[in-house]
Amino acid sequence: MNESATSSPPDLDATDLRLLEQLQQDASLSNQDLAERAHVSPATCLRRVKRLVQLGVIERRVAILSPDRLGAGLSAIVEITLDRQGAEHLDAFEARVQAERAVQQCWRVSPGPDFVLVIQVADMPAYHALTKTLLTQDANVRNVKAFFSIHRAKFDPRIELGAPRPVPPR
Repeated sequence: MNESATSSPPDLDATDLRLLEQLQQDASLSNQDLAERAHVSPATCLRRVKRLVQLGVIERRVAILSPDRLGAGLSAIVEITLDRQGAEHLDAFEARVQAERAVQQCWRVSPGPDFVLVIQVADMPAYHALTKTLLTQDANVRNVKAFFSIHRAKFDPRIELGAPRPVPPR
C-alpha cells in the first residue's frame, strides 16, 4: 500500500538514489542490467525496487511517446477560471478533466486561475472540439486562456535527486 503524499519522505540511501536515477533514464532496463548499473546484486535490486514501489516513491513505469510521430502535435497550456470556487465545484470540474484523455496534466493553482491544464491533441480542430465539450458547455467556466506551443525546447519528467554518493569499493 502506498504511503500518502503528506507523509514524510522515506529514508533513501545511495543505493536507492542510484536505482531511481537509472530508472528515470530508462525504466525498461531488465533487473540484471539495472542491478549492474546501480552496482548491486540482482536480488538486492529487485528487493529495493519492490520497496520503492510499495513506498509510493515509484508511482508507475511508462513509455514516453513522441506526439509528433503519432499525430498529436498540438500542445496547449490552458488556464481555467471558474465562476464558483466551492469545493464541490472545483472537485466536479477536476473529475471532468481527469476523464478526458487529451488532458495530460491538471493542476489546481493559486493565486490566479483555478486550474492549469496541459493538453495534447492532433491539431487546432481537435483542440476546438475538446474545448467545446470540456469548457464552453460548462456554465461554471468563466475564463479560458490558452497558450499553444510553437517549439518544445525541453521535456524531462525526471526529478532531481541530488548526487548519489560514490559506490564503496568491493
